[in-house]
Amino acid sequence: MSAVLRSPIAPYPDVPKRPFEPGPAGTEITIRGLTKHFAGWPLYENFDLDIPKHKIVSVFGPNGCGKSTLINMIAGLVPIDGGEILFDGKTLKDTRIGYVFQNYREALFPWMRTIDNIAYPLKLEGRSKAEVDRRMEELVASFDVKFDLRRYPYELSGGQQQTASIMRALANEPEVLFLDEPFSALDFEMTLFIREKLQEVFMRTGTTMLLVSHDLEEAVYLADQVLLLTKRPTRVAEILDYADPRPRTVETLSEASFVAAKKRSLEIFQREVRR
Repeated sequence: MSAVLRSPIAPYPDVPKRPFEPGPAGTEITIRGLTKHFAGWPLYENFDLDIPKHKIVSVFGPNGCGKSTLINMIAGLVPIDGGEILFDGKTLKDTRIGYVFQNYREALFPWMRTIDNIAYPLKLEGRSKAEVDRRMEELVASFDVKFDLRRYPYELSGGQQQTASIMRALANEPEVLFLDEPFSALDFEMTLFIREKLQEVFMRTGTTMLLVSHDLEEAVYLADQVLLLTKRPTRVAEILDYADPRPRTVETLSEASFVAAKKRSLEIFQREVRR
């Protein structure tokens, strides 16, 4: 007798689409009914989330829970199977976003000078040369750039390439900045520098940031909220607020409030890993 192979997920019946429920006042990103399957198995199913405006939200959770996939779906880089995502009531195409990739070596165009890589989003928008030049001057001053932006990316160090990637992501003054493990390939000195610059940008502009990190200390240190996820099918385990004042420094790491936030985050993470 031949075996009958069944899909791990039964086909969905035709069900009416539920009305979209907006998030509370001050919500930047509203996610309703987000569904994503890989090879028939659910990663996210009917997932709801509200991400606040003018906050840094760190995403943390067990391996394989889909942290990067989540921000990639929100940013439109990975298609969703169902649900709806709105940015302050708007669709993605009507929203300015920036994205900092983990692999900075592949994120920059090797045939373009670094300055042209950074200016690329502005040129795509059709900005005038005067507008582009003005914005480049602002970014160079903001990041205190000491290396030659007329060089090609492959002529720069890894930290310099990632700095250029972040400058490019911020060039068009995005409403939301996505960062997918932006420090994972950097040495500690460069990590401290980029952390400091991101905080400066945030304090000056209030840009909503969504950060994926595999380092719990880093995730808490930069965050206003820590979004802790479960194992798949992924749900929100808990959202922790962390309100220490900025700019945060090395002294922050020994503050009782930081230690408590990190400890609580670790407890939730371990609970979810053991389930």
